[in-house]
Amino acid sequence: MEELRMSQKERIVLESLSRVKRGELTVVSAAELVGLSVRQCRRLWKRYCQEGDSGLVHRLRGRPSGRRLPEELRERIVKAHQERYSDFGPTFACEKLGGEGLKVSPNTLTKLLKERGLWLRRRRRGRHRKRRERRSSLGMLVQMDGSHHDWFEGRGGKCVLMVMIDDATNQTYARFYASESLEAAFDVMGRWVKSRGVPRALYVDRHGIYRDEEHPGKPTQFGRAMKELGVELILAHSPQAKGRVERRHAVFQDRLVKEMRLRRISDMKQANAFLEALFLPELNRRYAVQARRATDAHRPLEAGVSLEEILCVRERRVVGQDWCVRWRNQWLQIDAKHEGLALAGRSVQVRQRGDGQLLVDYGQERLAWVPLASRPVPAKAKRAVVNNRIWKPSSKHPWKRPAVGRARRVSLAPAAPAQGLPAGRPQQR
Repeated sequence: MEELRMSQKERIVLESLSRVKRGELTVVSAAELVGLSVRQCRRLWKRYCQEGDSGLVHRLRGRPSGRRLPEELRERIVKAHQERYSDFGPTFACEKLGGEGLKVSPNTLTKLLKERGLWLRRRRRGRHRKRRERRSSLGMLVQMDGSHHDWFEGRGGKCVLMVMIDDATNQTYARFYASESLEAAFDVMGRWVKSRGVPRALYVDRHGIYRDEEHPGKPTQFGRAMKELGVELILAHSPQAKGRVERRHAVFQDRLVKEMRLRRISDMKQANAFLEALFLPELNRRYAVQARRATDAHRPLEAGVSLEEILCVRERRVVGQDWCVRWRNQWLQIDAKHEGLALAGRSVQVRQRGDGQLLVDYGQERLAWVPLASRPVPAKAKRAVVNNRIWKPSSKHPWKRPAVGRARRVSLAPAAPAQGLPAGRPQQR
């Protein structure tokens, strides 16, 4: 018995026309029941009478679509995808294929790969979390984090991508650094402030740069700088809490890595130039969204405020009696022109800017200093030599010689005994 496959709609039509055949319904009633026009229902009734159940199956079933891509083009698309874009997502791969003249939709590409067993579905499962609403205006909250990844795929050294993203609009800035350090955090924050202004709040993780584990109540160098700028520093308790920047990491680790591979970029200098010139403008154009409010919450820097002297390492040091200050195994000699300040034993503030320049301040006055190769060593006073050794004269010393005119006792050695006589008895003459 031949098997006939029908859709649900075709089965409904079959059931209605079967009732027409049994005389329970008219063709007009059946058309109204299945939702077809009377004219179309009469055509189906005619085919049903001539061909039976198979006459109700759609005529295009099993035939290729008129919009189907040519077989040669389908093979070219699959071949190009497997050679150059096998680890690309379908949307990103279609963009790159379109640049080569192979225009295809993501759904079609996925279907082509599934037909050939080349598609691997990746499922992501995680715990339930509550969605946090975006801030209403640009600059109200900025998220910052470092992304550690093999960015050059073995072509270059290791580095980290420091990423900043606005919570309300998804506007993104990023830059490569050798490591996720305090200097890198200061630099990327300074670049954001110079280009957009001072944000109201900054959302970061609990890295040692932003939080001192041993002294949680004491701000770090970065926390102190944010306080001076008037930026609220918010510490996240989990990566999901700052999910916007974490998802942006995924975009960078996917698209940026592959774009640099296609351009054969293998060092941080080339990568930063590519980010600034091409990748970031295109990323913001594609993924930035409109904030609920058009106002910009960024604040401009106050007049006379030096951003470089805020985003720097700053500590207090005590001036020694020799007017030297020690800073990271260096000795800074305070100039003699500040003699009137009587700085010996007083506390001064040392700042090390991002460019390595050192500044020494006492109150509101900037101090002049010169570096020393080593700390001056004071001359040591000679100790008094005290002879406390016990003197013993030698055996030939005059004190141990006998006095002149005094008889000297001579001890005679015992005579050797004669042969044949016992020792100790006198010899007879």
